[in-house]
Amino acid sequence: MRIRLNQLEGRLKDNLASVYFVSGDEPLQVGESADTIRTFASKAGYTTREVFQVEKGFNWNHFDYATDSLSLFGDKRILDLRLPSAKPGNDGAKALLKYAENPPDDSILLVTAGKVAASSQKSKWFQALDKNGVILQVWPLEGKQLREWLKQRMMRRGLQTDEVGLVYLASRVEGNLLAAAQEIEKIFILHGAGNIAGGTLAELVANSARFDVFKLMDTVLHGDAVRASKILFNLKQEGIAPPIILWGLMKETRLLVKMSVKKNQGQSLSHIIREHNVWEKRKPLVIRALGRLRTQELKRILKQGAQSDRIMKGIDKGDSWDALLTVCMGLCGLNMGCRVGREPEFIGNGP
Repeated sequence: MRIRLNQLEGRLKDNLASVYFVSGDEPLQVGESADTIRTFASKAGYTTREVFQVEKGFNWNHFDYATDSLSLFGDKRILDLRLPSAKPGNDGAKALLKYAENPPDDSILLVTAGKVAASSQKSKWFQALDKNGVILQVWPLEGKQLREWLKQRMMRRGLQTDEVGLVYLASRVEGNLLAAAQEIEKIFILHGAGNIAGGTLAELVANSARFDVFKLMDTVLHGDAVRASKILFNLKQEGIAPPIILWGLMKETRLLVKMSVKKNQGQSLSHIIREHNVWEKRKPLVIRALGRLRTQELKRILKQGAQSDRIMKGIDKGDSWDALLTVCMGLCGLNMGCRVGREPEFIGNGP
């Protein structure tokens, strides 16, 4: 059964299928659609997840064995198959055909893939998935569809704008939904929830100097402690509220913790980054940070962030900006002994 993206949640509410095949060359839509399916499946009792990343040298016997075996402790499970090329090869085609024709009672197969070629859609394995499961193909958005997507995305953040604002934002992101999602996050941080006139939105987006909080996040991921200290000082001079900066830093840190744990479990970095929809331009920064910071260090930084929050709220004693600097230096891989705006006196080894 083939469905459109706007039909997905309705179908999931009605009944869960044994197979979902989500494909396309728009990674944000593919990733979020898969997240939606996993959320509904989890609520329905499919609490165990087994992930299969199909890369060069992947052994399809492992997938066959998993589908033929009963789930541990009888738990319902999601078989999460990642197929970036959308080409399973001969062994994969046989495995998918076998599964689609006789799916286990305790499992849901979720396949996420790149764009499927027209020739592949005529294959036996694809036809079997279509007949016995749900096929969802997502496409890049343009024109009115893109503006509607931007409108809905902004509404999730409590933001509204007029047609002028939507047109401007659409022209800036050029159909890149990952970039669009990040721009909306920036607008939310700078403006907060509410209505934004098109002209005001354009000024917010165009004024890159106001986005230094995002430059700070990129800089700490890179591990440049001196530049991070200078950016933080500039933010202080511009009067940016410390909780806004802390929110951004903690968001990055929580993401790094999740990715670091999966790295420790032996998952490949390419798989981890793809799963978390890291924007292309930020991949080198995230990889650099994961190579520099261990999981325990990242958890320690989260605790420092919690203490910073208490200082900002007046619960603990201390200076909010010095607390932020401690967090920034931790993400750069350093201990520090300085205050914001002074020449840094770093203790430890830099990247």
